Amino acid sequence: MRPLPEFSVKSPDVHQLYPHPARLILILSLAPTVGLGIGRFAYALVLPDMRDSLAWSYSAAGFMNTINAAGYLAGALLVSRVIRRYGLAATARWGTLACVLSLALCALSGNFVVLSFARLLAGVGAAAGFVGGGALAATIAQSRPERANFLLSLFYAGPGIGILASGLAAPFVLQAFGPGSWWIVWWAMTLLAVGMTIPLLLAPLHADATGATAAKSKFTIAPVAIYLAAYFLFGAGYIAYMTFMIAYVRDAGGGAAAQSAFWSLIGLSAFVTPWVWRRVLALDRGGLTTTVILGVNAIGAAMPIFGHSVWLLALSALVFGVAFFAVVGSTTAFVRMNYPPAAWPTAIAAMTISFGIGQTLGPIAVGAITDAMGSLSVALNVSAAMLALGAVLAAFQRRLPAQTSS
Repeated sequence: MRPLPEFSVKSPDVHQLYPHPARLILILSLAPTVGLGIGRFAYALVLPDMRDSLAWSYSAAGFMNTINAAGYLAGALLVSRVIRRYGLAATARWGTLACVLSLALCALSGNFVVLSFARLLAGVGAAAGFVGGGALAATIAQSRPERANFLLSLFYAGPGIGILASGLAAPFVLQAFGPGSWWIVWWAMTLLAVGMTIPLLLAPLHADATGATAAKSKFTIAPVAIYLAAYFLFGAGYIAYMTFMIAYVRDAGGGAAAQSAFWSLIGLSAFVTPWVWRRVLALDRGGLTTTVILGVNAIGAAMPIFGHSVWLLALSALVFGVAFFAVVGSTTAFVRMNYPPAAWPTAIAAMTISFGIGQTLGPIAVGAITDAMGSLSVALNVSAAMLALGAVLAAFQRRLPAQTSS
């Protein structure tokens, strides 16, 4: 199938609304930066100290990411309705503010119930910011059809900013304040998130104009069932790596500098994602794009299985990171090429739901495996295997027939 007709994106009105699309999409990327890069993934940096201070098992630690993923799933299920009522821009902004509030709650209490609620709220907010922001970014990117894939990939490089910033800060805050200072790290993350949310609140995103994109549209699961299954496996597989790798580095003898370097490499690799995968993301060949990128992601996740050397772990972080954010971008590219603009929020939400189910089940399952086997290596093996299987499944997804996207 050829790329979508450009009847809606060549419009002079759309072009005039977004005279600087790259700048606006970079600002929009601050929604997943806060919701995912900090709100979800910074937890891995604080997890070892929280486990020690609060006497958690690996299952309890995994549950905190499970409840976060459950919130993300709930948010994905509700977000289409929210977008139809309030528009894309408002949904992205309010979702990001909810994530900021959740970070502050994490700093205020060590109570398991309070922390669980905070992680749940972070998940709901992250889904709203991601789906609303992603659909709006796709709309803005389509104002420059010849650069649309590159512009859209800028949005998905956003979480790398949060990962890099938290990686440069959290390990050294923990080192400076000593054991039991996990709550201070959460305050630091809250302040960081506040600073990143301000540009999103002030940006001229034309909220009224974007609400029309979220018109109610039909979405059928059957034509993309295998693709949804692949994305489910990605959600279940990546989370073990992003939840427990800092603990893995620490258990291997890595101090604050090593943990910071490892996490920062994942974040830094995201910045080159738009250039590395630019041509691959432009392929309109069904699930092939996702297969290639997810396969690279699986290779990065598998590398720690073969040893603890500094160079191997660094290479793992780089390879995993450069593919990780691009996998998400490839799903939005798939949606953009196979559905009309009015269906993008619904289709992206459907992808997000599948992903959300996977990452809801992943952390608690991996935590239980780790408790049972007494080794993080086993959990990482399972993680890499799920990513590889997801890559294989995506290869069987074909382009949708023209009537599906009409």
